[in-house]
Amino acid sequence: MLSNNVIKIITSLGSKKYRQKYNLFVVEGVKNIGEVIKSSINIKELFIIEDFWPEVTHIKKTFIEEKDLKKISFLTTPNVGLALCELPNYDEDIQLNGLSIALDDIRDPGNLGTIIRLADWFGVEDILCTKESVDMYNPKVVMSTMGSFTRVKVHYIDLEKYLSEYKGNIFGTFMEGESIYEQTLPQEGILVMGNEANGISPEIEKLTTNKLSIPFFGKNGSTESLNVAVATSVILGEFKSQLSHKS
Repeated sequence: MLSNNVIKIITSLGSKKYRQKYNLFVVEGVKNIGEVIKSSINIKELFIIEDFWPEVTHIKKTFIEEKDLKKISFLTTPNVGLALCELPNYDEDIQLNGLSIALDDIRDPGNLGTIIRLADWFGVEDILCTKESVDMYNPKVVMSTMGSFTRVKVHYIDLEKYLSEYKGNIFGTFMEGESIYEQTLPQEGILVMGNEANGISPEIEKLTTNKLSIPFFGKNGSTESLNVAVATSVILGEFKSQLSHKS
């Protein structure tokens, strides 16, 4: 049986304030827990109703009843368990390699989680986020990455300052930009994606060197714009398509 103090601490980790206070975050789901076990992230304790990972002997396991899992889970329908993990401490000296993504004030946990998963799929190693963007260790973000958060580094920085000092290509996505299908896209640089409601801020827009757009092919013109995660998928796909054609 879980103590009230343990329940209180774990449930408080839905808030960024308490994740930082305790230096902990929560991972749920068989896929996500399996991925974090394989990663370098330190798992403090596994709270599980059955042992899906009998081969794992170096991590503390606490077997709990399903009713107790429901008390600490952030899911509507709890899975087999919950991993309590330490927040990774990435080197602040950011070393970008190839194409990277910058997110200008992304607020929706599902969008960030999907973009992290896309970055993993397309081989993007780093994501730069404004400090106002949703925290990647939000339980909803972690869940939606399907384990990709263990392989993609997400940095929260003064994005405007960083881009102002960056010497490479900075691609921005704009309705009035040049069609991505008519551009020769270099495979190094930073792809900036904007806020769900307002797009890229004027301050960041001034720093972009290449304005890109996804052309509209529909007939009735009733669709205003693409979801930011969908747009990221389309653009990354075109970047990598051009890379494959060159190789």
